[in-house]
Amino acid sequence: MASKVYFTDMRAGFKKSLLDKVERLFDQAGMPAVIGRKDLVALKLHFGEKGNTGYIRPQFLRRIVNKVKGLGGRPFLTDANTLYFGSRDNAYNHLQTAIENGFAYAVVDAPLIIADGLTGKDYINVEINRKHFKEVKISSAAYHADAIIALTHFKGHEMTGFGGVLKNLGMGLGSRSGKQNMHSDVLPSVNPERCKGCERCSQWCPAQAINLQGKVTVVDESKCIGCGECTVTCPVHAIDINWKTQPEAIQEKIVEYAEGALKNKNGKYGFITFVTNVSPDCDCYGWSDAPLVKDIGILASRDPVAIDQACIDLVNQEAALPNTRLEGKPDVRDKFRSLYPDIDWNRQLAYAEEIGLGARQYELIKCD
Repeated sequence: MASKVYFTDMRAGFKKSLLDKVERLFDQAGMPAVIGRKDLVALKLHFGEKGNTGYIRPQFLRRIVNKVKGLGGRPFLTDANTLYFGSRDNAYNHLQTAIENGFAYAVVDAPLIIADGLTGKDYINVEINRKHFKEVKISSAAYHADAIIALTHFKGHEMTGFGGVLKNLGMGLGSRSGKQNMHSDVLPSVNPERCKGCERCSQWCPAQAINLQGKVTVVDESKCIGCGECTVTCPVHAIDINWKTQPEAIQEKIVEYAEGALKNKNGKYGFITFVTNVSPDCDCYGWSDAPLVKDIGILASRDPVAIDQACIDLVNQEAALPNTRLEGKPDVRDKFRSLYPDIDWNRQLAYAEEIGLGARQYELIKCD
């Protein structure tokens, strides 16, 4: 059975601004059914890295906040800390970046809560029993929320082909060590030249696989479970982040984390995706490259797989813009495969459908 995906284009006019259209889309897609009175509602978004301009504009978030409050819900804006060391790798920096990018309380009328705490250690182990993970590390603020509405900026991605709802949920709500699990199939190793022998990593190792030999930390690979806690704990970056994995594996891992993020919500979730400023790269970079296609519109659905599939299809139906990374390929049918020829982005959608997260078949319903 086809899932329903609601769509509004970018046209606007007197008494019909894009902000107004987002509110109507919220209603028509059935989002009010997700929210109960006094529900804590996590509005999951990407605040944008410092220097990036591709993220969703804060004014749209204010309208969603208004809708949630009007239903008696208690909304908060949230995202988890990054694995890489940038402007959002801890809650202090993350909140500062979010405010600089326009997501201050005075603008959005809701608190900002970093989902996995000050340093990425606040998470809940959620049992899923899937191909890659028996359990996943979901940021605690998202886990304890009564409902989730994921607000996603659709774009390309160098590791998954594209970044949509599944990535926003899975990679976005995994803790920092969970992100390491998704990004790598390689066990950690210590750089002895950087190691200061502080033993912080051993304090966080659940497998007791880390010991101090002389003045340098050593990882016992026979005990190591590859949880990533040491990588994100080391204060001097002596245990390097591992990015070694295969495109198919990381996509499946992200999907499993997305399942974990939604598992205890009992259907109390919805998704709104902005197919605007469709940049070739993730919003985690400190820049935004030229959009690949024209601004297409805004979509909403209760099905995370269907909405991602619809976004892909809408982008691929458009001609590529000049002076972009698709220069000279105006009629390319698969924009993201053209950008990243070694990545088959279909895998994340196929795997999500296989494990029951949603359906790739959809009905696109145009909204005014």
